Amino acid sequence: MQTKFMTYPAHTKAITKLGLPLIGGHLAQIAITVTDTVMLGWFSVAALAAGTIAGSYFFTLFLLGAGFAFAVMPLVASLDAEGDQVGIRRVTRMGLWLSFGYAIMVLPVMLWAEPLLLGVGQEPSVAADAGRYLLVAGFGMIPALLVMVIKSYLAALERTQVVFWITIISAISNALANYAFIFGNWGAPELGIVGAALASLVTQIVSLIGIVIYAIVVLPEHQLFVRLWRPDQEALSRVFRLGLPIGITGLSETGLFSATAVMMGWLGTVPLAAHGVALQLSAITFMLHLGLSNAGTIRAGNAYGRKDRAHLARGAKVAYVMSLVMALITTVAFLVWPEPLISMFMQESEPARLEILAIGTGLLAIAALFQLVDGTQAIALGLLRGIQDTKVPMVIAAVSYWVIGIPCSYVLGFVFGFGGMGVWSGLVIGLAFASVLLSWRFWGKMIKSIG
Repeated sequence: MQTKFMTYPAHTKAITKLGLPLIGGHLAQIAITVTDTVMLGWFSVAALAAGTIAGSYFFTLFLLGAGFAFAVMPLVASLDAEGDQVGIRRVTRMGLWLSFGYAIMVLPVMLWAEPLLLGVGQEPSVAADAGRYLLVAGFGMIPALLVMVIKSYLAALERTQVVFWITIISAISNALANYAFIFGNWGAPELGIVGAALASLVTQIVSLIGIVIYAIVVLPEHQLFVRLWRPDQEALSRVFRLGLPIGITGLSETGLFSATAVMMGWLGTVPLAAHGVALQLSAITFMLHLGLSNAGTIRAGNAYGRKDRAHLARGAKVAYVMSLVMALITTVAFLVWPEPLISMFMQESEPARLEILAIGTGLLAIAALFQLVDGTQAIALGLLRGIQDTKVPMVIAAVSYWVIGIPCSYVLGFVFGFGGMGVWSGLVIGLAFASVLLSWRFWGKMIKSIG
């Protein structure tokens, strides 16, 4: 079935309308992590370093489990295009099942994180503080993944505005809770890094309650939570087969960044703190591309469900161009205003301020280089998920990030002695390989899969 012909401006308008709330939602989501980083940096550099390594640890495991949530998005989009309302309910429910089971499975790895961090060479004080953070924040894996599933379900139905507003409210709540529990304001105890973990946990639970209430009240026809306990083997298998490769792909990419955090930790607390700041700034700009990628997944899923190759191809080209424009804008920001951006994460009186600024400025220059390739690989992955192609992209990601990116980071950083700049250069190389291979895969697979 063909849709009405859409021009490139029409595609741009449609992707913008769908993508802006998703971008805003992702920015609000990353604001939670950025708030943790900023306030821990205000508390102490030691807390910032521990928060950086703990955040990377949590996010690595989170991305693996989030594959099931990301699988729900193209499946629901395609089923919606086919008019299969029962199928929408089935795959969303089983996405919740798989996400909950995964969160329970990895909880012990969160609770006993300290010895694992010591085992990969982190300083004892950093490992101890990061372990204390994860002892609390680890329980947040359950609500965080369940929220991701319902967000994917709502986004695939193009209800992106509510996803945006729920995330905004969560970010504000997290900032207020951080202010109270990290520094001991408003009568709360001063808990430092544990306070940041507690604030995140409370925020995730509140977010889950809010988004569940919305789904029940606004979309009662799907009966999403009626007889939720009943298994659905066919739908569970479908979500699992699509979601596991997505999760492994996400694990491969975030594993690349987590490995660089570990390597920066070998260089010392101050380089690790500078890495944390630069990584947070890079993560903020990446949310622009991720929002476009999600919009691409939804629209590609709709076109795939209708077998409309022309619609899919035009929309894909528009998504690539929009990502390129955003990459150029953020590249200029990183190169022109590095010190004001880095300074947001530190107190003026911080003793290590000048050293962090010097290291962070160099890292942001490298980050400016990988804006283009990072955005391109994100768009390609989103489009491939839309046409339900995840296994080969998983292999491409694993090879690009682990076989190429991580070894390059180590060799450039430590064998050739370039330090943090070398470690981050490995990121650029790994992401560049991924962007080229994934884009090649999409255009070849699209032509073959949709006649």
